[in-house]
Amino acid sequence: MSEKTKVGSSYQANSPEEQQAAYDDWAANYEKDLCAMGYRIPAVAAAIFSRFVPLDCGPILDAGCGGGIQAEPLHHAGYGPITGIDFSEGMLDVAREKGFYTELRQMELGKPLGFADETFSVVFSIGTITPRHAPPSSFEELLRIAKPGATFVFSMRNDPTQEPGYPAALEHHTKNNHWQHVFSTDGFYSMPYGEPTVTHQVHVYQKK
Repeated sequence: MSEKTKVGSSYQANSPEEQQAAYDDWAANYEKDLCAMGYRIPAVAAAIFSRFVPLDCGPILDAGCGGGIQAEPLHHAGYGPITGIDFSEGMLDVAREKGFYTELRQMELGKPLGFADETFSVVFSIGTITPRHAPPSSFEELLRIAKPGATFVFSMRNDPTQEPGYPAALEHHTKNNHWQHVFSTDGFYSMPYGEPTVTHQVHVYQKK
């Protein structure tokens, strides 16, 4: 199966169980396949993260951590502690082998998360809050478990196939004074060698 087909199948799953199985099956080759497609989001996200988040920020949540490709640059830059959550045990197994997460737990974004209120100083979510993966409502629980003043760094598609509920969620939480917008990149081609029509932005928000 080609890299592009594997990405497509992860978006075509008809249930959380099918999607989890797709990622469990893909876990061992996930990073290799995405890198072959020119996967740029982790590098852009790390650059933005280092601009807006101080090294002594405190506990970081990697929400939808997969095998850790996006948090690994942060670890090498000296950030931590980092907790990772993902709904795929196969992906979590890959992340465990890297050894830089303080804690890894199986959880599904869009569902209640097993953390106390105001636990994390930073919420980091790359390539996850997107159609057929994690719903726009994911931000509600992430805001709950973020400390006052916490920084959110996350990616979101901005190509024509993006579902309107995702940008609407950003606007909803801004209008309701849950957070404030700090920065957004321009749109960029995130997988140009495999999915040349897909573009993303990386956003920074701060919880009120």
